[in-house]
Amino acid sequence: MKFKHKLAKFFGKHAETRDDHVDPTLITRYYNTTKTRGMKTLEELFSGSEVYKVNSISEDHGEISLLKRKGKKAFIIMTVIMVRPNKTAVDFAVTTETLLPFDFGYSSRLIQDLYEQVNKKLYKVD
Repeated sequence: MKFKHKLAKFFGKHAETRDDHVDPTLITRYYNTTKTRGMKTLEELFSGSEVYKVNSISEDHGEISLLKRKGKKAFIIMTVIMVRPNKTAVDFAVTTETLLPFDFGYSSRLIQDLYEQVNKKLYKVD
């Protein structure tokens, strides 16, 4: 990862994952599940949490929005897309609420933490 990308990651307050991301920690992860089961598992995972509050769920669009309530506040959108039977992509978009125009890389670290939680519930495909 180039220096300018590291600098942009550090001095921004928004981070999101995608297939061709420069940062290897922010590349889309794929799981061995269907869209419906993936959405249900993610909903159960975060609805019982004290840290996160499920804001809304859109089954049609495959999106779940969360609010992070403890620690630094953040708004999170999880997108679940079935690319093949039993192969589903999970992407995150995180925006941190802060008075400053940057969050010192917190959004990127939060995405990594979220993926770790998802990895415990769903089987990751390489």
